[in-house]
Amino acid sequence: MSSIIRRDPFNEMMSLRNAMDRLFENAFVGPWEGRSSWASDMALDVVEREDEFVVKASIPGINPDDLEITFNDRTLTIRGEIKEDQEKEGTRYHLRERRYGNFSRSLTLATAIDADKILANYDTGILTLHLPKTEEVKPKRITISSENSKVLEG
Repeated sequence: MSSIIRRDPFNEMMSLRNAMDRLFENAFVGPWEGRSSWASDMALDVVEREDEFVVKASIPGINPDDLEITFNDRTLTIRGEIKEDQEKEGTRYHLRERRYGNFSRSLTLATAIDADKILANYDTGILTLHLPKTEEVKPKRITISSENSKVLEG
């Protein structure tokens, strides 16, 4: 048994129009609503060494007192705010590209970190974090004894 479905070209056209509206809205409006437009642009370098991770973040023009760095459950979060310059009366901007506002960037590490020993340094616009690995995840040298009573190190 088959059923007959009446075709409605007007409804199909409206459905297409709604889909296009959502596409443009998400592409040009959505990504910037309710958050900083540059939070994900914060440049990070993450280096793993034998006993630690080193994270470097480029955050020029910020006062270190305006930064908040937290580490919780293997997730490092860097938050801060760059304050907007107050406009002076009679000033006309010809170009205004410097960023301001709140930002936040999180990074999850796969290895356990000793949170009590994290060190942070801010110098010339670069935030450097040293995140030491916990003792149980650091590589350990194991000695091997053989039947010839010689001790080998592996």
